[in-house]
Amino acid sequence: MNEEAREQLDQINVEEQTKKLQELRNLGIDPYGVPFPEKHSIQDIRSHPEKFLDQDVLLRIAGRIMAIRRHGKAIFADVQDRLGRIQIYVKKDTIGDDSFGIFKSLDVGDVIGLEGKLFKTHSGELTIVVENFSLLSKCLHPLPEKWHGLREVEVRYRKRYLDLIMNPEVRKVFQTRSRVLSELRKYLDERDYLEVETPMMQLIPGGALARPFVTFHNALGIDLYLRIAPELYLKRLIVGGMEKVYEINRNFRNEGISVRHNPEFTMLELYQAYGNYETMMNLCEQMLSSIVFSILGTYEVNYQDMAIDFTPPWRRLNLREVIQKEGGIDIFEDSLETLYQRGKKAGLNCDQTWDRGKYVNEFLDIFVQPHLVNPTFVLEYPVEISPLAKAKKNDPLVAERFELFIGKEELGNAYSELNDPIEQKKRFLDQVKKRDRGDVEAHLIDQDYVEALEYGMPPTGGMGIGIDRLVMLLTNSSSIREVIFFPILRPKID
Repeated sequence: MNEEAREQLDQINVEEQTKKLQELRNLGIDPYGVPFPEKHSIQDIRSHPEKFLDQDVLLRIAGRIMAIRRHGKAIFADVQDRLGRIQIYVKKDTIGDDSFGIFKSLDVGDVIGLEGKLFKTHSGELTIVVENFSLLSKCLHPLPEKWHGLREVEVRYRKRYLDLIMNPEVRKVFQTRSRVLSELRKYLDERDYLEVETPMMQLIPGGALARPFVTFHNALGIDLYLRIAPELYLKRLIVGGMEKVYEINRNFRNEGISVRHNPEFTMLELYQAYGNYETMMNLCEQMLSSIVFSILGTYEVNYQDMAIDFTPPWRRLNLREVIQKEGGIDIFEDSLETLYQRGKKAGLNCDQTWDRGKYVNEFLDIFVQPHLVNPTFVLEYPVEISPLAKAKKNDPLVAERFELFIGKEELGNAYSELNDPIEQKKRFLDQVKKRDRGDVEAHLIDQDYVEALEYGMPPTGGMGIGIDRLVMLLTNSSSIREVIFFPILRPKID
């Protein structure tokens, strides 16, 4: 059935259900009824039926009718709440003629509350015999067809509420997402990290190399930017003596949309005074492996036909060495002309304006990332593409930085934070030159941040981890849109 035909049938159904709505109101029934608190969980009933099979236990459940089977003076129906589904049994002799007539007029999709007692049918099916019920919300639209559910991807993302009603596996994805956030908070709170909040609207977008969204504040008469990262504000807190902070934050980057990118996404960023990138590496390894085990009960994760082992310790690779091994390129010693020729040979759409950092990122994507299935730290990035990271003492061209790759995707980024205000200002000025050459993702100068560093920031390790991609891994989701309730989509054209 095409979309136009579905919309016509839907309109017919809405008209029919609207008539039923009025009939109920004429009977003095509020079709969008009263609250129904202190209810039992269907999951709890199913998990521990022995607690409720005693005929003296009166159960209270509420949920959506997902199926109705009418048999003369008896009706069977399936009711679903957020965690489970159970059969109910409505007998005319039990609830009376008037109530039975009302229940008989209900439809799949309606939300009800009921009281009743649990028993098992001859086939062993747990069932609640209804003694009282209330209509809590009338559904005017037909739910997607019973056997095929809601499978059209575009419709699922646009109407996530229907996706959640019809697809229990989707609800499980988002329940796992909630657990990931809870476990991260628990892990960090137990280690004396303080959860904080920093501005989502900023005067100067900083903390990452990305294109920001811009808005205008009418009262102040100034442009503001949705944050691309909270980094510079979190490090201001380190200057202020907070020492160990984290934020589970929403970031906004005005970039492309793909199965791995959404313009609005969630990150964990954390900072620890008196540490460095090795501190972050150890924390990352222990934190993520323990959370994976806590949620899944194993270190083994199956993701997109890849078997991933989160068992620590994790592999550590030197960026320069691994690109040289896999691609035959020395990212520090080869000339830009050599990098250009090698990039062309590798199929890159490169040109003579590319700087060394651009080649490094592209060669990493081509030669290294596709081989990184198990958790792997790739270390020692060029300072040129790490403007906020501290350089190694014995090699000023190399930053104390790592990126974490799992399942052939980047999941995290961390470094020893640059705390020298003079060097930081110089790096910002270098970024300004890049902007002047047309790099819209280069940093602006944040003079207030530089001034904060002038008050003295202790040696610090910082790290960011992509929450959406982590949830993708743990739920075997192929697209970031599968783990975000309401992903950004193109407007629907009528």
